[in-house]
Amino acid sequence: MSASALLSVQGVRVDFPGRRGAPVARAVDGVDLDIRRGEIVALVGESGCGKTTLARALLGLVEPTAGRVVFDGRPLRYSGRSLKAYRRRVQLVLQDPSGSLNPRHTVYDAVAEGLRVHGHGGDERAAVAEALSRAGLRPPERFFLRHPHELSGGQRQRVVIAGALVLEPELLVADEPVASLDASVRGEILALLLRLRAELGLSALVVTHDLGLAWNIADRVAVMYLGRIVETGAVERVLTAPRHPYTQALLSVLPEAPGEPVILAGEPPDPSRVPSGCRFHARCHILAGGEADRAGVSQACRGRDPEILDGSGAAQVACHWAHAVTG
Repeated sequence: MSASALLSVQGVRVDFPGRRGAPVARAVDGVDLDIRRGEIVALVGESGCGKTTLARALLGLVEPTAGRVVFDGRPLRYSGRSLKAYRRRVQLVLQDPSGSLNPRHTVYDAVAEGLRVHGHGGDERAAVAEALSRAGLRPPERFFLRHPHELSGGQRQRVVIAGALVLEPELLVADEPVASLDASVRGEILALLLRLRAELGLSALVVTHDLGLAWNIADRVAVMYLGRIVETGAVERVLTAPRHPYTQALLSVLPEAPGEPVILAGEPPDPSRVPSGCRFHARCHILAGGEADRAGVSQACRGRDPEILDGSGAAQVACHWAHAVTG
């Protein structure tokens, strides 16, 4: 764990037992990831790659099968008291505000809920008003008695963010925070997250399948495939000069991407049947097109698992071909 890291995921593995004797599904398969104070990290990948399970592990909602989560220098403990204290400092922002807000609760009660759970001893009304104001709902008193159905989608997402901010956390974990919003509102919510980082020094992990979102909000990106991070580094470096074939394929389908999109063969493999060698090799256009063979690494791609990337944030890639052609 680097000295400046607020949160460090160290060798985390999360297994889920199969039903009726089926093989164990390894949703997260050895991940190191640091998040520094004041840093926004985007965790990107296709649905089913393990990114939400990893987010749940670092929130303490899933206990890792192996490895550990370290926050502010201390390993996360899974007792009720320890988790309650931890979750005051690390807050979740869900992708669907309609699903995460109780339709019977007023905005005031929705935001105050965290204060009541954690036994806030101060002025509740002032804390709720400040959180709503920070989330861009002003004047806050105008929203106190409204219900979720009376708000727009963007306003509901701001209420969810206010509910996280009211506890004055140090880290936000945002799972697809703008996926359910109209394009016109997405930019406003992303701008809000950036402003909160600037004003409050918040760190954030943004879980998304959208590389365009990562480009607009993140300092650093970690690309995940089949339970493991396969490329990481500063967002500008990874998204302008991707080295892993999987990252290249994800970027190629963006509307502004040059050239033809890379169409990946098949679906992501079953996490209970991780392929030998590089876990991406069965879908890899570099291997299928003969480029890995010309670089002399095709056998390694099929038979040798690349090393796990460390969590330092330096530019790294888990790809035999990328190392062969770029050194």
